[in-house]
Amino acid sequence: MSSVICPLSIVPVRKEPADRSEMVTQWLFGETAEVLEHTERWSRLRFDHDGYEGWVDNKQLLPCPTPNTEPDLRVLDNASIVDLGDRQVMLPYGAVLPFHQQGTILFQGRRVPVNAVTNTLDARGDRQVLVETYMHPFLGAPYLWGGRTPWGVDCSGLTQAIFMFMGIYLPRDAWQQAGEGDPVEFVELAAPGDLAFFDNEEGRIIHVGIVLADRRIVHASGRVRIDLLDQQGIFNTEEQRYTHRLRLVKRVA
Repeated sequence: MSSVICPLSIVPVRKEPADRSEMVTQWLFGETAEVLEHTERWSRLRFDHDGYEGWVDNKQLLPCPTPNTEPDLRVLDNASIVDLGDRQVMLPYGAVLPFHQQGTILFQGRRVPVNAVTNTLDARGDRQVLVETYMHPFLGAPYLWGGRTPWGVDCSGLTQAIFMFMGIYLPRDAWQQAGEGDPVEFVELAAPGDLAFFDNEEGRIIHVGIVLADRRIVHASGRVRIDLLDQQGIFNTEEQRYTHRLRLVKRVA
C-alpha cells in the first residue's frame, strides 16, 4: 500500500467516506499514513502515529515518498507557519516536523525551512512538570468530538496529545488507552501523569483524564478543565457534584 502525508493544518477524519459522516479524529500537518483503500474521492487510511483508521478526502492528502513511523518532533506553539512555496500553512499545536534538521523539514522530497518551538521527546523528566507544560495551551479549549488541538479536543485526544509530546504514543480512544500501562491499585497511590479512566452504567470506558498533584485531574468535559479526583470519581468544582465514575488508574512509562 502507498503512503500519504497531511499537507494541511488540520484535516478531519471521517467514520465513513462522506462529508456528513462523523469526525472520529483529526490528522495534523506532517503526520503520515498508509492507504488501505482508495476510491475516486476518498481514501481509508491507517495513521502511522497510532494505528487508527478513518476516511480522508483525497483533496486533503499528498503522496509521501518518505513516511516516518518513528517518534517525531512536534510543534509547541500556535503561531508557526511553514512556507511550501505555493502556499503557507499555519502549524497547529502538535503538528509534526518530519525529519527536522537544522531548521528545515523534509516535505515532498525537498528541504523546507521552518521556525517553530518543538518538544524534546524526553519522558524521563519530572512527569508533573512535563504534563503541566504540555497541557497549558489546552486549558479552556472547547470539547470537540474527534478533536486533537487547543482549537477543539476530546478527552482521549487530550491525553494522547500530551503523552505524544513526551514521546509516548497512546492509542486514540479512551477504551484503547485503558489497555496500556500498569494498574495503580488505589487512587490514593496515583502519581502525577497517571491516566484515570471512567465508565458508564454498562461498565464501558467512556472517559479519561490525567492525574495531577493534590488529587486533581485535567480532562476534557465541555472544555478542558481541572477538577478534583477521589475514589468515587471526578468532582466538578463548579457544579459541586460528581460527573464521572472512576473505573481504574493506569501508569504508563
